[in-house]
Amino acid sequence: MKKALLAAALMTAGVVAHAQSSVTLYGRLDAGIEYMTGVPQGSNAAGSATGSTNRWRAESGDWGTSLWGLKGVEDIGGGNKVLFQLEGSFNTMTGAGPGGGGLFNRWATVGLSNDAYGTFTMGRMLYISNGVWDFDPFGQSNWSSASLVRGRNWPQSSNNFAYQSPKIAGFDFYGQYALSNATSWNGNGTTAQGREAGAQVTYTNSLFQVRGLYDEIRNPANGVLYGPSASTVNPGNIGSGVFAASREYSALLNVFLGQFKIQAAYQAVRSAGAQNVLPGQPTTLDHEWGGVTWQATPAAALIAAVYHVNGNNGAGNATIYTVGGSYNLSKRTLLDIQVATTQNSKTANYGLNANNAGTSTSTDNPLPGHSQTGVYAGIQHSF
Repeated sequence: MKKALLAAALMTAGVVAHAQSSVTLYGRLDAGIEYMTGVPQGSNAAGSATGSTNRWRAESGDWGTSLWGLKGVEDIGGGNKVLFQLEGSFNTMTGAGPGGGGLFNRWATVGLSNDAYGTFTMGRMLYISNGVWDFDPFGQSNWSSASLVRGRNWPQSSNNFAYQSPKIAGFDFYGQYALSNATSWNGNGTTAQGREAGAQVTYTNSLFQVRGLYDEIRNPANGVLYGPSASTVNPGNIGSGVFAASREYSALLNVFLGQFKIQAAYQAVRSAGAQNVLPGQPTTLDHEWGGVTWQATPAAALIAAVYHVNGNNGAGNATIYTVGGSYNLSKRTLLDIQVATTQNSKTANYGLNANNAGTSTSTDNPLPGHSQTGVYAGIQHSF
């Protein structure tokens, strides 16, 4: 009897192993050291910083988020596959995992794919605005296309349904639609997320790649296209406004010229339904960047880029000038370095680190009209 049960168990295990085509554990560890000027300090009665200083800091994720994950694919026949992905971020320097987003704060999806009809997934995922990553010279590292829109380009999204088409004659389509899960379709303050949606169309050939991208993020408190406004009690915190909830229109370009890749983009960020907007709080943003990557050798790359943003309502403008590069020690390990400076107009106080809006020390923004400069060097290993 025992031998029969053992044989049955082994047969069952064989069937399960055959049904699951593959499961992959993967990850990335990023760590380094950072020096930054223009770091705010002190506080007045209004909660605003009164001075600035310099800082050395051990950092994780400046060149790319430290993360780990699992993904799997099961071939169920007829050209159809079931797939899943689980992914969470962490801090290499401290070992701390993700915060309010949960263990798998970046990806927790399951779906179906077909070579002829595309891929459909459901769950939590990187929001479609992350689609600028492929067109950012620094790949949305800490000091790049997310910085001057205060993180608007790299959020995650829950309750999401996504579709990726196959590529046809160089074109492909990707779309997302995320429910608020509130009794009001766009959001009414009963859930953590308002309705979110977006779509992108990409054309790719051997010489260039272009992408058009539209997305919108609704304020979970009231469903409008504008985030929480300033606090009259604490003017040092000016609210998230257009940076948290808005519509975004993006036109993106890659040009491939041998060892060189030239990249450029324009983004129009627009809000609607804004209330209690004080002077200096933008309701629209115009954001553009350009840069070039020189793959000097198969292992070494040099990068230079410029990012610029302009806000209405007296919010001013800012420009990031940055250079950097990477050197691959192996297929999985690279060394990286980046030098960047943010130059603010008189009323602007954008920092390098995609900080929340405001003038309090907790935002890490420089003083209005002041610059902020940083240098980062680190190592990144993927597995």
